[in-house]
Amino acid sequence: RAVPKEEHHSVDLIEKNYVYGDIKHEVNVYVKVFTNSPFLVCMDLARSQEEVIDPKYLWIGPDGKNLEGRIYVNLTETGKLMVMGFKESMSGAYTCTLSHKIIETTTQEEREMFEAYKFMVYAYREADHAYQAFVRFTTKECKLAANGQFFEELKKILNNIISDLMCHVVESSYKCHSVKIPKQGLLHELFVSFQVNPFAPGWDEVCHQVPYDCEDATNMRVQEARDRIGEFFNKQTYALKHEFQTVPIIHYVDNSFSVTHIDSCRPGFGKNDITHKNCASCCVVCDPGTYSPNNEVTCQICTRPRVKKYGARSC
Repeated sequence: RAVPKEEHHSVDLIEKNYVYGDIKHEVNVYVKVFTNSPFLVCMDLARSQEEVIDPKYLWIGPDGKNLEGRIYVNLTETGKLMVMGFKESMSGAYTCTLSHKIIETTTQEEREMFEAYKFMVYAYREADHAYQAFVRFTTKECKLAANGQFFEELKKILNNIISDLMCHVVESSYKCHSVKIPKQGLLHELFVSFQVNPFAPGWDEVCHQVPYDCEDATNMRVQEARDRIGEFFNKQTYALKHEFQTVPIIHYVDNSFSVTHIDSCRPGFGKNDITHKNCASCCVVCDPGTYSPNNEVTCQICTRPRVKKYGARSC
C-alpha cells in the first residue's frame, strides 16, 4: 500500500516533536511555561504505522470538556493535539478517544473499535539558581574591631563587582575561629559565608526585555556574578604573592573560596524526583492538594485539601 507521507519518516518523528499515547498507561508530558506543547498523538506508535479506517478523534481537556474549537489548541485532522502558550492552569489530564472501523476481508462486515489514550501534561519552569559561597581570611586575633569593619568592606566590594548584573550578596555572615595548623602554631581565621543571588532590587525590570519567562536570563546573570567573584578571590592570591612588601593583617587564605549552587522554585512550583523522574531537575507545577507559597523547592501537602487546581500558592 502507499505509505501516507506522515508515517514515512519514523526518524523524523522524534524531531517533529510528537508524543505517542499508550493504551496501557498514561504518558507524562512536561511543557515549559509559556511555550507550546509537543504534538500529542491519539495513537500508540504501533497503531500509527498501520492503516486506520474512518478514524475519529475526541479530545477532552482537564476540565472534562471537548477541546475542539478552543483558541489555545491546535488540533490536526489526523488527531494530533498541541496546546499553545502553556500556563500552570492548563496542567492536568488530556484524554483522547480514537474510534475506527475494522472491516472483515471475507464478509466485508464492519466493526467499530474504540481506544482511549491519556496524557498527563504538566507545566514546568527551570529552577532559579543562586550560589552559596565560603571563603576564609587570616586575621591577627578574633577580638579585633577591624574584623567587623573588614567584613562590611568586603560585602561592599563584592556587591560592587556584581551590581550591574542585578545580582547581590545576601545571607552573609562570618565567624572567627582559632585554627591549629599542622607543624605550625595557632592562627586566627574569619570564616565568611554568603549567597550570590540574582534578585537585587530592580531585577524584574531587566526581565521585561525578555519575552515571558525570566529564569534563563536570571540564571545566566547569576552565573556570571559567581564567575566574577571567583575571579576576584583568585586575584587576591596573586596580589599576596606579588604586590605586598608586608602582608596585611587580614588577608585571603589561598584556595579557600568554594561555591555550591542552590536551586529554588517560584511559588506554585516544586521539585519531585519520584513522581516526576523524567523532569527531576525541573520545577514542576504543584499537584492539586499541594501548594508552594514561597521559593522553596518542595510543594507542601494541604492539611485540608480544598485545592483542586494545579500551581496553588496557598491552601
